[in-house]
Parts: sequence; C-alpha cells; structure tokens
Amino acid sequence: MGDNRDVSGVRREYQYAGLDRSALSSDPVVQFSHWMDEALAADPGDATSMTLATADATGYPSARIVLLKGFDQQGFTWFTNYRSEKGKQLEENPCAELLFYWKALERQVRIRGRVVPVSREESVEYFNSRPLGSQIGAVASHQSQPIGGRELLEQEVERLTKVGSVECPDHWGGFRLVPERFEFWQGRESRLHDRFRYSATDTGWHVERLQP
Repeated sequence: MGDNRDVSGVRREYQYAGLDRSALSSDPVVQFSHWMDEALAADPGDATSMTLATADATGYPSARIVLLKGFDQQGFTWFTNYRSEKGKQLEENPCAELLFYWKALERQVRIRGRVVPVSREESVEYFNSRPLGSQIGAVASHQSQPIGGRELLEQEVERLTKVGSVECPDHWGGFRLVPERFEFWQGRESRLHDRFRYSATDTGWHVERLQP
C-alpha cells in the first residue's frame, strides 16, 4: 500500500458573488434557466454536464456524469442505454438526484425527483438527430457489460459502419426527472455559502434559505 497522501491543506476561496432571496425567481425552473444561460456563456463545453446519482433496490448508490439534453416544466431529460447500470437501477428504484457544478461561477444546483422514461417517439427523434458515429456507438456498446478487449468493440463499430445506417434500439432512450426539490448554492467567502431550497407543495414551490 502506498503512502497516505494528506490533501487537507488544499483550499479554495469563493469570491465570485452572493445570492439574495430577492434575486431568485419564485419558479425554480425559471431560476435554473437563468443560471444555465450564464453557465453556457461562461463555459459552454461543460455547462450541461451533470452528476446523476441513483441507487439500486438495496439502497446502494452510484453516481456518474451524463449530459442534460433538455428541460422544461415537465422535467430534466437525458438519454442512455436502458440496460446499463443506471438504467437497471432506475427500473428498480425510480428516484434520483442531479447535480450541476459550474466552477467558473462558483455555483451548484441539486435537483431531486422521480424518474420516468420518455416516449419512444421522443427517444427515436433524438437518436436520429445524433451524428452517425454516436448512433453506431450506442448500438455497438452493451453499456456497463464486461468485454474481453477494446478490439471487439472496434470490430463491431467497423461492421456497423459498413452497414451505413442504424436504427434506435429498443433498449436505448431517454429518462426524465420530474423535480420535487431544488437547491441553489452560491459559494461565499469563509465557507459561509448561500443556499436556497425549493420544495414542491400542493400550491406551488416553498423557498427557504439553508445554513451553509
């Protein structure tokens, strides 16, 4: 076993901006849209990257980075192989949380809710809009399954490339998280961060400040 590495001295001060209740929209989707616009302006390459946290039927968690492909009042959408680890976990336990971290803006957004598959029509429409290489990759890869070597995957990609076109597999498509809770986090000096939580109620969204 290697030497224990002490990284306790690594620190960062957050000094970009503060966040007041008066600056927040009463609608968290609208507020998220404002922050996404600013994130796209600051770092367009990674603005839509989000951590997707899921858990299996026993409660054991998993997390990975996926890409947000759309959002509106109905929810937040991404696409994947339904037979992947995350797909199987969402089938067993259709609850998840999304986390966006925008380093340049010193901001985080957490979104929790239940997850539902999107319609087959929506999945096919998005699949057909992807570059051919991405389409072939989605068909060639049995996502999350063991493979003997990369050359086997490359051989399947070569075979499908010669075919020239592929159709959206039945086991590939979109998920939509229907939000029940949001948390907007703005970094502040001395770890006294600004945090606001939106919780869904029968009459709308309840907003409250959280201690850092």
